[in-house]
Amino acid sequence: MNSNKDQKEELEEQDQEESLYEHHKFTAEVGQKPLRLDKYLMNFIENATRNKIQKAAKSGNIYVNNETVKQNYKVKGGDVIQVMFEHPPYEYLLVPEDIPLDIVYEDDTLLVVNKPAGMVVHPGHGNYSGTLINALVHHFENLPVNSSERPGLVHRIDKDTSGLLVIAKTEEAMAHLSKQFFDKSSEREYVAIVWGNVEEDEGTIEGNIGRNPKNRLQNMVYTGDESDNGKPAVTHFKVIERLGYVTLVSCKLETGRTHQIRVHMKYIGHTLFNDERYGGDRILKGTTFTKYKQFVENCFKILPRQALHAKTLGFVHPATGKWMSFNTDIPQDMLDCIEKWRAYAKNQLEGL
Repeated sequence: MNSNKDQKEELEEQDQEESLYEHHKFTAEVGQKPLRLDKYLMNFIENATRNKIQKAAKSGNIYVNNETVKQNYKVKGGDVIQVMFEHPPYEYLLVPEDIPLDIVYEDDTLLVVNKPAGMVVHPGHGNYSGTLINALVHHFENLPVNSSERPGLVHRIDKDTSGLLVIAKTEEAMAHLSKQFFDKSSEREYVAIVWGNVEEDEGTIEGNIGRNPKNRLQNMVYTGDESDNGKPAVTHFKVIERLGYVTLVSCKLETGRTHQIRVHMKYIGHTLFNDERYGGDRILKGTTFTKYKQFVENCFKILPRQALHAKTLGFVHPATGKWMSFNTDIPQDMLDCIEKWRAYAKNQLEGL
């Protein structure tokens, strides 16, 4: 009698385990010093609170090396940590939303959209609606999915970066365009305002990019013996205009790593203007005068995001084989900020 009951409970337990969905997965680095699970996950999960992590652990939703653990478990190097729930991750529950799209070009194979700053490209932790993909699945049926199961998406740009994206409408287009991005044969040019006077008229930044072990939300350049920790990344930059304590630059991507321009420009000492995640929302260059501080804060209000715009996009059309190039205007918030710095720099020169 008891054995039947045990068998039933075991089957129910298996069914429950099979219905769990993985929401997060991390592998602790080999050199990880023992650290409480809740503290460890606080560094890796965006918008997570310690209370939520502890609650998930108490409910048996956190696994380390395939076994449930409590919040006081000490994470060590090599541990595989999974956060599992009975519902799928919200980013996979795509709800069509009637959000207007700025379509620059469209045919039966693909479309090119100009994404405004503030719009997230795809659903993810803390952003489950209002994304570009929510808009795409409303406007277009049967979009092909990429390797991450995201409809139409060939590449992405950050939430607060504005500019051009190509979207695939057929399986063939998805494969063809994805290969171009992988082979680095597509063309992507960005315009950015960066802190400091970039002295070289042009140059190339090379440095492997990977996760910052001290801040999961940032990436960083790995050098020397640690360079194997990152993936190869190459950015070509050219000065457009020097504006005193900031510089307007053009950046062309040879590779497409997450936050590549933001990380590479910081690496050479020119953090993007008002890039909160990488410290560009502080005064990094200039005087100590109160008047100047007020001026910079006014610029931050005009441009309440990192000063980065995906201006030009070029690729070979998957169906026709012809090279296509698209260009979009710098958005007004960036133009207004540039104009303010231009006027400030002019006044500084006149005062000399």
